[in-house]
Formats: sequence, structure tokens, C-alpha cells
Amino acid sequence: MTTTVTPTSPAPGHELARIRSPLTAYRQAFAALLQRDLHVLLKSLPLFIVRTIMQPLLLMFVFTYVFPKIGQGIGGRDPGEQVRFTGVLVAGVVGLAIVFQGIQAVALPLVQEFGYSKEIEDRVLAPLPTKMVGVQKIVTGMVQGLVAAALVFPIAAVVPATAVHLRIDWPVLLTLAPLAGWTAASLGLVLGTRVAPHNVSYLFALVVLPLTFLGAIYYPWTTLGPVRWLKIAVLINPLVYMTEGFRAALVAGVPHMALGWIYVALLGFSVAFTLLGTDGFARRVVT
Repeated sequence: MTTTVTPTSPAPGHELARIRSPLTAYRQAFAALLQRDLHVLLKSLPLFIVRTIMQPLLLMFVFTYVFPKIGQGIGGRDPGEQVRFTGVLVAGVVGLAIVFQGIQAVALPLVQEFGYSKEIEDRVLAPLPTKMVGVQKIVTGMVQGLVAAALVFPIAAVVPATAVHLRIDWPVLLTLAPLAGWTAASLGLVLGTRVAPHNVSYLFALVVLPLTFLGAIYYPWTTLGPVRWLKIAVLINPLVYMTEGFRAALVAGVPHMALGWIYVALLGFSVAFTLLGTDGFARRVVT
């Protein structure tokens, strides 16, 4: 007697359960790319920390330690004015650290990946829309920018010759910092997709230096009243809104731009830079 075995049909939906939906595949690919970048960052963490703290450390050391010691600090030897300037500078340096690291973490690697290394070809083979690969770059840059901003606080606690009195407004700080980090990283994506490898040396001279010196790092934006044309002109600089926002979040008794305008401007910059950056990223990948 012959026994015939009839294969059983899979339960309804069983095969579909084994097939990832596009959304699941996108999410997993995005997380894998982000995990890879963070793994590379952790492997070179000492070098990253040294590179990140050097600029804030030198600024704080010169302006808040050396100058007061030799009597050339803001306000001369007036302790109250020196304390006020230290608070103003700490907030400015936090914004500067985010911008500098956001650009450096996104723009410079992209210039190399689109250039001689061609590493970008491996990334765009991931099961992820091309523009989302650009968004992943922004997230990586934002994380590095926030780490750079956090490293400013230990420096501010140790280096200044005068006391640093910070009054932290947590709701403002916790909402402003990620928005500032995203804005800086998306600006890095814009620059990285539009700067040719042989022109990368001009990036810091033509973009980073003007952003820095006209970003209200060393002075509140509200004090530019006597130079009204400059007070209006620097409003195209996203760093101005970051430094003013961090003054509102960290320093008491220092005038600053209205928080509503700060959030609106940073949100507008982040959306504009994200659209421009991801579009430029997709165009560079295709070409």
C-alpha cells in the first residue's frame, strides 16, 4: 500500500511574514548605516575628542583665562563684567561647537566619498531611497555636533579664571540643541554635495570663518544696534540664532533675540538645508 504525502499549505500570511515590508527594510538599512558610522566614531574616539575640544578649549583659555589674568578681559579688571562676558562666550562656544562639528562631520567625509575613495557607491546600494542616505548623514552629523556641544561644559567648568554662572532652562536647551544640530549637519550636507574635492580648501575660508566671526559668538546680537546694517545682515547666518538661543537657555540677565524668532529661523534653515542637501546628494550620486 502506497502512502501519498500531500504537502501542507503554509498558513495564510506565513510567507508574507517572512518578507520584509519596504518600510521595515528602509528602517533596518537606515539603522545599519547609522550604526556603522557610530562604530567608526567610537573606534577613533580619542582622536575625535581631541579634534572636537581644541577650538573651544583655545577660545575659552585665551578669552576667559589669559585676558583676565593680564587685565585685558572684556571690561578690564571689572569682575562683574568679566563674569558676564564668560557666560556670553560659553553660550556662543556651544553654538560654534555644534556648527563646526556638524560641517566637519558631514561635508569633509562627503567630499572624500564623492572623490577618490568612491565609498559612496557602497552606501547607495543599501535598500534605502537615495535621499534617505543623505538624511542618515545628517543624523550622524547631528549626533557628533551634540557630543561636541556637551564637551564644552567641562571646559567651561575648569578653564575660566572667573566663575561661570549658568542658569539652565532645560525645556529650551533640550529642544534647541537637536534643532541646532540638525541645522548644522544639514548645512554640512549642502556644502559637501556642492563643493568639488579640489575646492575643499576654500570651504573654511569662505564659509566657516565668516560664520564664526559674524555668528554673535563673542557678543549678543542685540548689542549690534550701533552697527544696524550689520545687525540686519547677519540674520542670514544660522549660527546667530543658535548662539542667541543658547544664551536664552544657559545665561541669565543677558539680552537675547526673542525665542519665537529663534525657533522659527532654525526650523526654516533646517528644512531648507535638508531639501537642498538631499537633492544635491541625489544629483551627485546619479552623476
